[in-house]
Amino acid sequence: MELVEHVPGAQAKQADGRIPAIADYVDRLVTVEMRNRGMPGGKIAPLYDAARAEGGGQPLAFRAAAGLIANAGRGSNVLIVTGAGSGPLIPYGENDGPVGAAVLARALHRGLGCTPVLVCEEHHGGPIAASCEAIGVGVRTLEHATTLKVGGAVVTAPVRQEEIDDWARDLLDRLQPTAIVAIERLGPNSKGIVHGATGIAGWDPLVDLAPLFAAAADRGIFSVGIGDAGNEIGFGRIADDVRRIQPHGAVCRCECGAGMATVVPTDVLVVAAVSNWGAYGIEACLATLLERPDLQHTPEEAERVILRCLHAGGLEAMFCTQRFFVDGIAGEISVSIVQLLREMVRIHLEVPDAGVIH
Repeated sequence: MELVEHVPGAQAKQADGRIPAIADYVDRLVTVEMRNRGMPGGKIAPLYDAARAEGGGQPLAFRAAAGLIANAGRGSNVLIVTGAGSGPLIPYGENDGPVGAAVLARALHRGLGCTPVLVCEEHHGGPIAASCEAIGVGVRTLEHATTLKVGGAVVTAPVRQEEIDDWARDLLDRLQPTAIVAIERLGPNSKGIVHGATGIAGWDPLVDLAPLFAAAADRGIFSVGIGDAGNEIGFGRIADDVRRIQPHGAVCRCECGAGMATVVPTDVLVVAAVSNWGAYGIEACLATLLERPDLQHTPEEAERVILRCLHAGGLEAMFCTQRFFVDGIAGEISVSIVQLLREMVRIHLEVPDAGVIH
């Protein structure tokens, strides 16, 4: 497989100039679909295939990691935008997104020396901060995090949509980030309306943070989108494919009739069966590229961060409860994914050896 060539500024070259086979297997692992039969099933594989083809045929998590290494240097700021869900059923949002955002924040801080600034709506702040603290990213004030370069910060957006454009430009002016990541952050469709995976709309409160990504694109800031349905920021790269693949991709269940597919792109799109798993995959690829297996969080930490997020109000989104679940999947599965990724990276980075019997 050829070297990553389609990521702005990417320097992902291995010793032999090729992408290691582990990159494919990371993508395979984080795209193993597990869906309740009441939800659209059999969609992750075609969405992944479409994203991979559109991105030049190379592994997605690896491309994201390579782009982050190339753009997020020591001392720089990286924005991580997350938070989905609101209203009486899930007032502080869900745990898919905040957990992965915290994991990625730690990997970027420890591996690249950059400062992660997590961006969300006000009602999502508690679970996101709790996730960061649980994984070892101390939450400081924005000033302390960006000047002292210790830990990270959580920034909340205005609650009025008409204030978002100016706020987005001001935030980029102040922080001068070198990269921006969206994970499980929903984006608007062609009519500017944000939808859920099954084509419903109308959450309250809700502000659309897509202008932050448009402003970042205007400035040439490298961007990554991580999602698991097609309505998340980043899937604008393959919007036509989402419309074709998802049952409500082209025609939604609200009066707008324009489908749930978002039109907001990012430089790299990472498709995963659970958005958190996409972050786990990027973390594994960062560890591989940097030859730093210690960057990956442990199964014990994986369990702790999910539980802390739940206890802070970031509910599992399938049934809106505090069960040890993520997206309707038992939390133990997420923990196992972490263990498998750690072992894949450990073996890959071992000194080459065929063993005594081969």
